Amino acid sequence: MRHSWRLLLFRSYPRSLSSLNTQVNSPSLSHIRSLHSLQSQLLHVKINNTANPIFFGKNPIAHSFSSDPLVETENKNDPDPQCLLISDFFTKFSDLDEISKELESNNVVVSHELVLNVLCFLESNPDVARKFFNWVLEKDSQRLSSKSYNLMLRALGVNGLVEEFWGLVEIMKKKGYGVSGVTRDKVAEKFEKDGLKSDLEKLKEVFASGSVDQSVEKIAQSVSRIVRNQVWGDHVKKQISDLNVEFSGDLVKIVLENLAMEPMKGSIFFRWVEENGLFKHDEKSYNAMARVLGREDCIDKFWEVVDEMRENGVEMEVETYAKVLGRFVKRKMIKDAVDLYEFAMTGANKPSVQCCTFLLKKIAVAKELDMNLFSRVVKIFIGNNNVLTDSILDAVLKSLTSVGRLGECNKVLKELKENGFVANSNMHSKIAFSLASTGKKDEADEFVDNIEASESNLDYKAWVSLIQGHCVSGDLEKASDCFQKKVEKDGASNTGYAFESLVNAYCRRDRALDASKLLHEYVGHNELKPWHTTYKTLISKLLIQDGFTDALKLLDLMKSHGFPPFLDPFIKHLSKHGTSDDAIAFMRAMTSKKFPSTSVVLRLFKEYFKAGRYSEAQNVLSKCPHYIRNHADVLNLFYSTKAAIDTTPDVTDTAAVAVAVAV
Repeated sequence: MRHSWRLLLFRSYPRSLSSLNTQVNSPSLSHIRSLHSLQSQLLHVKINNTANPIFFGKNPIAHSFSSDPLVETENKNDPDPQCLLISDFFTKFSDLDEISKELESNNVVVSHELVLNVLCFLESNPDVARKFFNWVLEKDSQRLSSKSYNLMLRALGVNGLVEEFWGLVEIMKKKGYGVSGVTRDKVAEKFEKDGLKSDLEKLKEVFASGSVDQSVEKIAQSVSRIVRNQVWGDHVKKQISDLNVEFSGDLVKIVLENLAMEPMKGSIFFRWVEENGLFKHDEKSYNAMARVLGREDCIDKFWEVVDEMRENGVEMEVETYAKVLGRFVKRKMIKDAVDLYEFAMTGANKPSVQCCTFLLKKIAVAKELDMNLFSRVVKIFIGNNNVLTDSILDAVLKSLTSVGRLGECNKVLKELKENGFVANSNMHSKIAFSLASTGKKDEADEFVDNIEASESNLDYKAWVSLIQGHCVSGDLEKASDCFQKKVEKDGASNTGYAFESLVNAYCRRDRALDASKLLHEYVGHNELKPWHTTYKTLISKLLIQDGFTDALKLLDLMKSHGFPPFLDPFIKHLSKHGTSDDAIAFMRAMTSKKFPSTSVVLRLFKEYFKAGRYSEAQNVLSKCPHYIRNHADVLNLFYSTKAAIDTTPDVTDTAAVAVAVAV
């Protein structure tokens, strides 16, 4: 339907202006009222704090201004996530200041391209589109081009808002903007469908008057085509002069954008326009020229234009900064990126906190860590009343780690500290663990020394992380040294968790005997009191690693520290592997009395029988005190087990014992 109507509309146009028999009607009274109403609406919005545009956060490369035609067949089934976000904000919130805060918190920058995408997305929702359009107009009208006005115009026309449609057409005429072909076709379809014959005829007359051919875009296209297709010279200048063009910021901006692929020609045209008194460059033209020249092969001319901007009091737009910064970073031009950051931070449109983090991360992952550039960014950042945070340090450390350069974190920490930053306890713990766990012993020692040399000491949590890190790397001796240093410095109190981490690491590497020696040493010389769980873990591992005697010694220490004896692993070990002497030694070691209670002895004998070691159980019984040997429960257990064995023919002793215990 669209394309067939377009052909019909073209056929109805006269071939030349001279063939016109009618003149454009003057706006009706209702149209004039509509115009005043729309102008009033556009001036109604009040946005605060517009001098600090929002900069992209995680990916601080904002939507770039595209010189390509707007893609009119936008896929609305798969819209830009930012379009959805903006649509949601302008639908839900009525307070425009609140909307601005929401956009800033979500790191959304309102670029020219984003404006086009949002207006295209909101074509079927004119109320929200109007609200967004007015907000952009008041906040930063330079983001609104002829394309932007056409999209707003289309939203009004296709939704039957006829008076507002004609009011906006009048505003566009004053700006020198024409109505695009797509807008014309869509609105004409709506007018025809609604039977608005007079408005349809008026629309035809608007096009017949040549408004499209006189649009800024069309004129800019003609100028840029002349410059692009020929070698610059007098004949090019003459052709441009013959167009009788009245140059404006919008026109020069579009011409330069059309010449983006030939920046040298763009630069020549830029200089020629002002040198010949045709136009005095403004913020639009300067920024357009900066965006075109902001590349590796035009870097000198770029800085020349940027310096002129500052001399003439022209501000760099956030869109220009974002686009050029992204290009510099992509081409590994980190020094130029830092220079650009410094320039932008001295202007009105300051980059956000995220930009500082972004640059520091890029410096961290560069071929070499340039601490001079790192220091410059930090000083620029804090020089603008910003505060360094743990999140910035964390991001830099992640970047260093990603390129295997975590060992240089001490340089970063020193620089940040010299500029007033003090990392918190959690960050200290994270750094300590990271350095130690990756085997960077010297760097870890340097980190600790730097902290200890300052007024604040490394806290307990960070010490534990340091010890755990060395354990993870497998350097148990270094972990032990760190624990010793901590004990010497602050004593053995409140070191239970750190010591348990150390013992567990030794046990995991089948070095339970060494861990036992450490425990005895620290208990004897430093009055260390291990946790109950530390004892239990170490005893279990010692029994597995043939350390029965050492495990028995720990029972005495457990009693001295007020812990109940840990019986289960001993009974299990003795029933399967222990001798009668081992069993007697265990029963004497587990109690402060001469011998444990009968219930413990009975439990041990039952485990012997389950393991099929009836003879060994008898040997143990023979070495027990007489009151154990003559105890009724003990005698009954042995008698019932023996009877079961004797009455079970053709079965092995082990099976017989198992049957006896079951009975």
